[in-house]
Amino acid sequence: MLRVLRWLLVLAAGAAGLAGAAPNVPTQGYRFQIVTGDDSSATRRIADDLYKRLVPTFAGFRTELAQRRRLVLVAVGPTALRDAALRSCDCVVIAAFTSSQVWRDVMARVAPARAASMTAIYAEPAPADQLQLISLLYHRPARVAAIVADPRFYAATLAGSADLYAFAEGDDINRLLNRIAQTEVLLAMPDNAVFNAENIRNILLSTYRHKQAVIGFSSDMVRAGALASTYSDIEDINVQVAETAAHFVVTGSLPAPQFPRYFRTVVNEGVARSLDVTVDSAARQFARRPPLKP
Repeated sequence: MLRVLRWLLVLAAGAAGLAGAAPNVPTQGYRFQIVTGDDSSATRRIADDLYKRLVPTFAGFRTELAQRRRLVLVAVGPTALRDAALRSCDCVVIAAFTSSQVWRDVMARVAPARAASMTAIYAEPAPADQLQLISLLYHRPARVAAIVADPRFYAATLAGSADLYAFAEGDDINRLLNRIAQTEVLLAMPDNAVFNAENIRNILLSTYRHKQAVIGFSSDMVRAGALASTYSDIEDINVQVAETAAHFVVTGSLPAPQFPRYFRTVVNEGVARSLDVTVDSAARQFARRPPLKP
């Protein structure tokens, strides 16, 4: 449970303005820079892997033929995203390992011209992939609910596939959980207003008593009691970041913010048995892996 809470805090951080300078990984003359917000072992692993993936693209990047913005900042985590968003430079920003909630909070404070030069690979699973996983788990249409603070963001993605319930500051989470008691599945989003240190254990226990499945947004959440989730490893996200950077180098344009493209699935087999959900190989092996290197 503690690991889940740490993950939630990482995803939800950023809007509050975390302290500390963001150290930069040396770029060795290449036209990219990896900006990090801490020096933890996980962050170093991310940065080292990213560096190796970005070098081949930028090693052949002839700056005299480049687009006007010749520097790509890759911001790893919420703190680095805030740092990169405030920089005054002729550069573009690719944010990674930051939730869509944090991205929206940061972008709300950025000038439109600056925002146009920024994109992100979100940390949490794609709702469309989670919905497909639910279909594989239940082998039929299942009634799905999602409790979120910003229904507008998910309206298009979940339209017709899940019942959206708005949660505002001061709302009673238990009252909402009772409202959705007849729903088979709760699709969890990394929304700190809903899934936080005060609520998460209560949500997992309440849904379990109601024989409801929770589709989590991380493998840690599945180990804590959610039924299943798709999830992306560090390397999965880094491949997508490298693809986004390569796209910019070739075209001079950035794609819109994206959910992770590459993932695999984790299932809590004990929870599945308790909920009488028969998990077959199609659900266990549901994945989209990065292309193999030539």
